[in-house]
Formats: sequence, structure tokens, C-alpha cells
Amino acid sequence: MTLNCKGTLIDLAVPKIMGILNVTPDSFYDGGRYSDNEGVLAQVTKMLDEGATFIDLGAYSSRPGAQAVSETEELQRILPIVRLLLDHFPKITLSIDTFRSSVAAECIAAGAAMINDISAGTRDTEMLATVARLRVPYIMMHMRGTAKTMQEQTGYSDLLTDILFYFSERIAAARTLGIHDIVVDPGFGFAKTLEQNYELLSHLDAFKALELPILVGLSRKSMIYKALGTTAENALNGSTVLHTYALQKGAQILRVHDVKEAMEAITLSQLLA
Repeated sequence: MTLNCKGTLIDLAVPKIMGILNVTPDSFYDGGRYSDNEGVLAQVTKMLDEGATFIDLGAYSSRPGAQAVSETEELQRILPIVRLLLDHFPKITLSIDTFRSSVAAECIAAGAAMINDISAGTRDTEMLATVARLRVPYIMMHMRGTAKTMQEQTGYSDLLTDILFYFSERIAAARTLGIHDIVVDPGFGFAKTLEQNYELLSHLDAFKALELPILVGLSRKSMIYKALGTTAENALNGSTVLHTYALQKGAQILRVHDVKEAMEAITLSQLLA
């Protein structure tokens, strides 16, 4: 499987790393860490040097209970960083973490390469048409509700069947509009209990039936640190364990805070293939 990012075909035969860069004050792990240009550039340099293929830039926290951010504020946060990164790293493959079509369009116009939408187009009815027009890869994630309400929406008839049906509908809608490069993200931590997260991970290989690349976002999440009775700051080892398991179950992109350790998981997992 490949993704066409600004004319470059990225081969996912060997899994790839997507490094997380949140320019928000309230993200669950790295909120507020990269509030100045020097900090941003230092972190992106580190992630690229350690092997990240993609950098995923977000300016709207989606952690449980996060407050809403206006479209204007999201753009004011994210666009200067897009321009900064493209200026310093002209060949960077920049993913934009947003559910708003206007933010997606402006960031792609500024030089970003792909869109990562936690809502799969359900929170902005113009998103799918916008992505189709922009002709960029599209990551669609499973969630219910909003950041403030999603943890109240964890009731499923059958967890795996319901999520696969959700994706089949969203993929069909995207395909109808002409979106070709689609990545699916099961949405660990989004409208799922701790137990449901592990049930989903244990059956991750079921998503191969969609015949699309699978992205996994597990890094330092509460499903790890709550299970271990620790904190996000102390959840690196647990993240690496689950990344290794996800790779064995078919994950092709790992979205992570810690690139070096995730790259090591990929390298060693490839030796077991």
C-alpha cells in the first residue's frame, strides 16, 4: 500500500512513524510544551532525525473533556507553524490534525500534505468534499460525540462490528466523492472504555478486511497509564509494548510522541515477520 503525498509515493510495506506535534495549551501529554518557534523546530528536528516519516500538527486538543476552540483561534495557532515548518524543512510531509474543512484547506494551500480528521467528516459536512478537491491523503478516525461528551457514549451492540460498519459507511462516502488515499484509525481512547480499548487492540487485524492502511494512536494514552497505575509521563515503556503488539496485528502507521522508541519497535518487529 502507498500514499501519494504531494507527488511522492510513500510505501507502507514497512510501517512508518507519524510524530505528534501539538501546539495547544491543553493536550493531555505535551500541551504547552511547544509554545515558541525554537521549541517547535527543536522537537521537529528531533523527530525527523529519529526517523519520523510524517509530522502530525494539531492546534485543537481532542483529549477527553477538552474545551472547544474557535475556527479563528485554531487557524491563528496552526498556520504560522505550518509556514515555519515548511520554511525550515521544505521536504517535510506534514499532516494536519483537524476536523474543520476550512482549516484543512488553508493548511494544504500553505504546503501541508495530508489531513487527519478525528471525526471522519461527521463534524463538518464540507470536509469530505474539501479533501476530494484538494486530492490529499485522508486519515479517518472512529469516535462518537465531541471531546466533552465522547466518554459518555461507550455503549455498543458489538464493539468491533459497530466500528467496522462505521468505517464502511465513511469509506463509501469518501470514495463516492473521489477520495482515493484513505487511512483508518480505530480511535483508541475515543468513546471507548479501558476494557473496550484492549478488546479493539486484540482484534486490530480485523481491520485488514477494509484493505486500507491502519493507523494506531496509542502513545502515552490513559488506556496505558491507568492500567499500570501511573501517569502519561511514565507511560513510554507501556506505549512501546502496545506499539509492538499493534505492529504484529497489522498497524502500518504509528502515531507517537516518542519516535526513537517506536522506530526500534518497527525495526525489531520486522525481524519477526
